[in-house]
Amino acid sequence: MNVTVFGTGYVGLVTGTCLAEMGNTVVCVDVDAGKIARLKQGQIPIYEPGLEELVLANHAAGRLAFTTDAAPAIAHGEVIFIAVGTPPGEDGSADLSHVLSVARTIGRHLGAGSVIVNKSTVPVGTADRVRDTIAGVLAERGVSIDFDVVSNPEFLKEGDAVNDCMRPDRIVIGSDSARAIALLRRLYAPFNRNHDRIVLMDLRSAELTKYAANAMLATKISFMNEMANIAERVGADIELVRHGIGSDPRIGYHFIYPGAGYGGSCFPKDVQALDRIARAHGYEPRLLQSVEQVNDAQKSRLFELVDGHFGGDLRGRAFALWGLAFKPNTDDMREAPSRRLLEQLWRAGARVRAYDPEARDEARHLFGERDDLVLCEQALQALDGADALIVVTEWKAFRSPDFRQLAARLAHKAVFDGRNIYDPASVEAAGLAYYGIGRGRSVAKY
Repeated sequence: MNVTVFGTGYVGLVTGTCLAEMGNTVVCVDVDAGKIARLKQGQIPIYEPGLEELVLANHAAGRLAFTTDAAPAIAHGEVIFIAVGTPPGEDGSADLSHVLSVARTIGRHLGAGSVIVNKSTVPVGTADRVRDTIAGVLAERGVSIDFDVVSNPEFLKEGDAVNDCMRPDRIVIGSDSARAIALLRRLYAPFNRNHDRIVLMDLRSAELTKYAANAMLATKISFMNEMANIAERVGADIELVRHGIGSDPRIGYHFIYPGAGYGGSCFPKDVQALDRIARAHGYEPRLLQSVEQVNDAQKSRLFELVDGHFGGDLRGRAFALWGLAFKPNTDDMREAPSRRLLEQLWRAGARVRAYDPEARDEARHLFGERDDLVLCEQALQALDGADALIVVTEWKAFRSPDFRQLAARLAHKAVFDGRNIYDPASVEAAGLAYYGIGRGRSVAKY
């Protein structure tokens, strides 16, 4: 099939590439001429495992093209995806300016009965606004063209997006058009062979499903962080509690890991947007507001542990920091807990030696060159001259260090484990003080 994708960001590039991999001819459109030029040269703007190889292979095979020219791209597409960003506005609501701009562009150039697919995460009712926008522009042109607007939200996890796209656990399609549903069934048939993953519903339910999914996952994370803070105070170990409740099949083990708070491009933005949607319709979403509040407070927990260990005096101290990205297998630092921690350490007069396998360039872009930040090329290099180690992101490479080597390198011999990836007894046996999330303060004295 001939497919057009507006947007070459995270969702658009992954979606377009995976559709091309299945034999479709895909044209990706973006207004950023520099990004398009780099993509044509094989330079991938994001780090996502497996994506670069697929982009290069499909571009070389002629199934995946990149352009800034919207008119021929729209003429090309039987299915036209809108996969542009919906960043939070000043009040936390989703900014639809990019989505509606694409809708106007489609209206100016639409020449056949294409199916327009909202892939962006958008507030309930956006499909109606897209339809009205396109119809309005067509009316200004004085033409009558049949078209459908469908909601087809994405459920891609950063760090595993290619796998999620190629092997989806569900394909949500919101539409009341038999023609549009049949077309999307055909498009998604290669992803749907093992069993029927398509979930059909109306437009507004599909739009709400995306927000509900992310809000539920964010709620599980904040709940476990709340439990961790209680465990800290009553002398329990949250990791044992996690195993105890995860064994209940009604709860399960997914997304019940306590830590330094969630970040990224989806959970913070989508929880806030759903809160604003609810309030705009006269409902006060108290649970969603609590999820945000717990997460915001949790991002300061690591600093509180560090500050407490050093008696509130961090001036002149240096800290090794492992992990800058908000999660493993990505270079994304949007709303990352590391950003809050860095600012708190700097305000307290401390210096940071940081290492992340992929996010160093993003950190350099965000913070520039500064005397109190050294971005290291190796994890052990970050320990040189450091008082203590702080683990913020649970990259696999950080999971099994030589704790005796850490003890030999760290001047103050303390490890602050923001993701509970270490066994406290193993750390303390090496002569290090251990601090985790919801695991109590180290009983060792150093």
